[in-house]
Amino acid sequence: MRTQVVIVGSGPSGLLLGQLLATVGVETIILERSSREHVLGRVRAGVLEQGTVDLLGEAGAADRLHAQGLPHEGISLAFDGRAHRIDMSALTGGKHVTVYGQTEVTLDLMQKREASGLQTVFETSNVALHHFDGTSAFVTYEKDGATHRIDCDFIAGCDGYHG
Repeated sequence: MRTQVVIVGSGPSGLLLGQLLATVGVETIILERSSREHVLGRVRAGVLEQGTVDLLGEAGAADRLHAQGLPHEGISLAFDGRAHRIDMSALTGGKHVTVYGQTEVTLDLMQKREASGLQTVFETSNVALHHFDGTSAFVTYEKDGATHRIDCDFIAGCDGYHG
């Protein structure tokens, strides 16, 4: 098997990278050690910075985010018995954060990837990177008792601090 980029990890970073690369015609395969259900069941962060929201839009994966996300343009601080509102949007040129769970971001990106026919291999083990110094890179992994090899131009590690 051959692809341009092997991405290790199907969390939001790996999925977003895969989707952004796909928008410019770069072929990718994502390898994930967990099941799809496990990845979608992980509850993590829920506040997205403006730059992340913009990138999800560029990747074509922000429809639900725009419809269901909760934008926050400021904060209130309580001090000495009084509340003080700080308008963060006014201080940052109109930027804001959006409350939208990482599980939802992951689902949106997975669905976009699947709808585009892009390959993600779940429940892999013993993922090993070879020749990643630029000379004939490849990745090996095991799935269902068989060893597989993917030749590639680049390898992106997006498996977080657990990898």
